[in-house]
Amino acid sequence: MFEVHQRIGTHCHDRVDAYIELNHEQRERGRLLLTSACGEEVRLFLKRGHPLIVGEYLQAQCGRIIQIKGASELISIAKCEDWPTFSRACYHLGNRHVKLQIGERQLMIKPDHVLEDMLRLLGLSIDQQQQIFTPESGAYQNGHAH
Repeated sequence: MFEVHQRIGTHCHDRVDAYIELNHEQRERGRLLLTSACGEEVRLFLKRGHPLIVGEYLQAQCGRIIQIKGASELISIAKCEDWPTFSRACYHLGNRHVKLQIGERQLMIKPDHVLEDMLRLLGLSIDQQQQIFTPESGAYQNGHAH
């Protein structure tokens, strides 16, 4: 069993002892009970409010190294051909504090029929695919107090 309290970062030159595959929602949690790719139990006890990053390394209390892998999940992909339409879509999703991944005139969000309908009305086409979801971390990724 791995008990993890420490994050190492995205660079590590030590041997990786185990991998855990997490979807976006799991990467946002600080407390998880998981099974590694090699079948070992992994217990995460990490500081809350600091999502894990795909490719990040963790160190278990026993000193062994674990790497985070992204799990494929269903994602809605909204695409358009012009920048004004893309900008309007970004504005409306941002105004609703929607978590999104941004590409070249395309936006990836978790499936939501209300948001998808809004994006269609704005002129975007919607498709769904299985892929790793890595939304923008936001302007206050290093902490912000209201």
